[in-house]
Amino acid sequence: MIRYTSNKQLSLAEFDWPFETALDENNRWVKLSQVVPWDELAESYYQAFTSKRGRPTKDARVVIGAVIIKHKLCLSDRETVAQIQETPYLQYFVGLPGYQMEPPFAPSLFVEIRKRMGATLFDDFHAAVVERIEKGPSGPKKRKDKARPADNDKAAEKAASKPEQTSGNDVPALPESEEATESEVASEETEAPEHQGKLILDATVAPQAIRYPTDLSLLNEARELTEKIIDHLYPHTDQKTKPRTYRQKARKAYLAIAKQKRPAAKVRRKGIKQQLQYLRRNLKHIEGLLEHWPQGQPIPLPRWLLYRYWVIQHLYAQQWEMYRNRRNRRHRRHRCDDRIVSISQPYVRPIVRGKLDKPVEFGAKLSVSLMGEGIACVDEIRWDAFHEGKDLVRQVEAYKARHGYYPEVVLADPAYGSRANRRYLKQHGIRFGGKPLGRPQKETDENREALKKEKAQRQADYRQRIPIEGKFGQGKRGYGLGYIEAKRADTSAAWISSIFLVMNLMVLLRIFFALSKFTLAGRWWSLHEEKGLW
Repeated sequence: MIRYTSNKQLSLAEFDWPFETALDENNRWVKLSQVVPWDELAESYYQAFTSKRGRPTKDARVVIGAVIIKHKLCLSDRETVAQIQETPYLQYFVGLPGYQMEPPFAPSLFVEIRKRMGATLFDDFHAAVVERIEKGPSGPKKRKDKARPADNDKAAEKAASKPEQTSGNDVPALPESEEATESEVASEETEAPEHQGKLILDATVAPQAIRYPTDLSLLNEARELTEKIIDHLYPHTDQKTKPRTYRQKARKAYLAIAKQKRPAAKVRRKGIKQQLQYLRRNLKHIEGLLEHWPQGQPIPLPRWLLYRYWVIQHLYAQQWEMYRNRRNRRHRRHRCDDRIVSISQPYVRPIVRGKLDKPVEFGAKLSVSLMGEGIACVDEIRWDAFHEGKDLVRQVEAYKARHGYYPEVVLADPAYGSRANRRYLKQHGIRFGGKPLGRPQKETDENREALKKEKAQRQADYRQRIPIEGKFGQGKRGYGLGYIEAKRADTSAAWISSIFLVMNLMVLLRIFFALSKFTLAGRWWSLHEEKGLW
């Protein structure tokens, strides 16, 4: 059930503060609360709720404000709630009417919030931020909309009271309001730009907070989990002896290799074979124990352990396949499709990036578009490796859907410059800021200046791509984009989108206060000119 109250910001003087010291109006959280479009964000957040049944929800201002605080300060769920409980400025930011000693909600609610926040919700959040930038700091622009029904009625009465004016073809003249409305609509249509702004595209990986995976460590973890499953199942059966697992020998064999700084390839292969054999033995014991429960009867295992048992079976099949392929001299390859690198998060895949310090990363791959104002939008979040150049058409069309026109230029690395993408951009009159395909033209006296200008334009385009790389660095170093701590695929996607939402709000804050300072300076200058002080 929705319990909605208007999210219009209270003034700082109206905030119930029990102490004598006044709060600072120039505090960063007070400034940020003035530019966030709370009502638009709350409207998008409440779309997934019903107003007729269910428990009353937490106020959207409290929920969204807590998410912003968490990712702005890079805090854990518990620490975020504790900071809100202790800090009056944060309580003012989340919309509380006054200072309170109680926490606003339990930290576990963050998990449900992340489950509820899908890609559609963050698209609406992004649209609200873009619209807020277009409106400016002075509020909504005065748009000349079509006349309301009451205005049309008044105009019709006024036209009826006047003598009927007809043209030479005896066509009745339209009321003045309708004529003005049609002329305004026509002028707006003629003034609408076809191409405006620039669109910068790139892709990155948001690494998950998992241990660096190796075949030996994964098999050892799987073996320990199967031993735990056997310990859970055996007391509920009528077997007289507990199945032998050789866990002490297996652990000793694993540590003998894991403690070596650089074990040889033969040593690692021997250790993998041992762990595979121990794991195969445990899986057979589990299958024998599960025969005591008929099909359809619940198994006395916790849900998380039953889920890991399902993952371990796939992990064993993959590791055994790779072990056999390495033994085959004709087809020696150490890979498999949909390779599991984490038992607790089996959706994570290795993404080969080819970087010097990190050739392989483990996390979600993002397709990101950056607009001229510095607003970044996450267009795609996928867990499998993909070619980012195939997302160009969707990203350009999404830009048109947001703004109503195509960009003048698309700036991206050579991976986006395929023939199909260049053909699409040429059909829509969009310039691609990259090197043309094919052999370079032969330099002659006639085309020397033109080639020099094209080269200078390409170098300028390459420099203009720097902001999106800086945006990735800002997210990974300053907002935790390089260490995603969520434990599910949907909550990890919400975590990533929340980070980009916070970065966009920081851009919104910078734009608004820069414009407000410019406006105040202009007013000060005009006032001194009126008084003749210059």
